Amino acid sequence: MQERVLDYILVPAGLLVMVAYHLWLLYRIIMQPNNTIIGINSINRRFWVYAMMEDAPKNGVLAVQTLRNNIMASTLLASTAIMLSSLIAVLMTSGSKDRKAFFVFGNRSELAFSIKFFAILVCFLVAFLFNVQSIRYYSHASILINAPFKKMSPHHKHHYLTTEYVANTVNRGSYFWSLGLRAFYFSFPLFLWIFGPIPMFVSCFVLVIMLYFLDVTFQFGWVVGVVDEEEHNSLNKDEEQGTSLRHH
Repeated sequence: MQERVLDYILVPAGLLVMVAYHLWLLYRIIMQPNNTIIGINSINRRFWVYAMMEDAPKNGVLAVQTLRNNIMASTLLASTAIMLSSLIAVLMTSGSKDRKAFFVFGNRSELAFSIKFFAILVCFLVAFLFNVQSIRYYSHASILINAPFKKMSPHHKHHYLTTEYVANTVNRGSYFWSLGLRAFYFSFPLFLWIFGPIPMFVSCFVLVIMLYFLDVTFQFGWVVGVVDEEEHNSLNKDEEQGTSLRHH
């Protein structure tokens, strides 16, 4: 009974640490994007989209090849996730004679074993769905980034709206790719849960510490200010062009 109590205490505590960290990270991304790697990459992707669409005939091939590389990365993760999901499903339906030998300390019941493998299965299925959505947005962006907006809007009235929409599409693909990768990260503590709640609880703390150093940065505080200035200048330029056209 004491071993089962460890599962009831340590496993929710470890998952709470992981969820709390990602909620804090989400808050930082929204409120202080220039202090997070995800926020900085999002800003830089917008710069990249603006640069690619500024001279689409010249940069079109480069843009499509870059997005194709992202599609291949998402495809690799999606294929890996569905393959691991199939493997976990096979293990769940296999015989249960020697299953207790996998456990070191914790709940050794057949129900606990099924819950652990089912949690891993759900984690990989979520990773697969996120990466499929990433492929969807990247594929859509590969078409939009070569849209001839200068011919459709000769006076550049909709230039800002077009590039902003394409940049949002590229960023959505990257966000879904990041979420799929996070699902893989979540699967690591769940794998260690097979060997007991103590390895799972320790791995949650170690993983959060590692992710903190990968997600947070304090070296690019200038990026948001540059973006705001560029957007402000582009809006002023559009307004001046519109005013001059009305006068003529």
